[in-house]
Amino acid sequence: MNQKDFQIIAYLRRNARMALTDMSRKTNIPVSTIFDRLKANEESFIVKHTCLLDFSKLGYMVRANISLKVERENRDALREFLMKSNCVNSLYKVSSSYDFLAECIFKQIKDLDSFIENVENRFKLQDKNTFFVIEDLKKEEFLSEPQLLDLY
Repeated sequence: MNQKDFQIIAYLRRNARMALTDMSRKTNIPVSTIFDRLKANEESFIVKHTCLLDFSKLGYMVRANISLKVERENRDALREFLMKSNCVNSLYKVSSSYDFLAECIFKQIKDLDSFIENVENRFKLQDKNTFFVIEDLKKEEFLSEPQLLDLY
């Protein structure tokens, strides 16, 4: 990737719906070049275009990061269960004393309790740890500042 690619990515990270003409004006890169680079990058490292939501404004008041360690023979089954669970927003396989880290969203604490109880009843958990998200201080900001790109 060259500096132009990093500039395009930075503007996408800040606002993926920015018009290409606006991006062209801000970067001094022709619209056709931006379009071509976006197409090429979508095939290589842009994984997904999405939007970030304020879940609390949608009635989902509980956000929790749950780390789980399970017996080896139950690992694949737990992974499948978590992948299919609607309350799991993001799921990570982690390297530590845990196997998975799940970012989960719930309307109420009792929904979280039911989810954890269900996991504990279905899988032989060796350990779990729950962290409640109180406030987002910074989210999805890496490589989003075009003026700071020369620092990376």
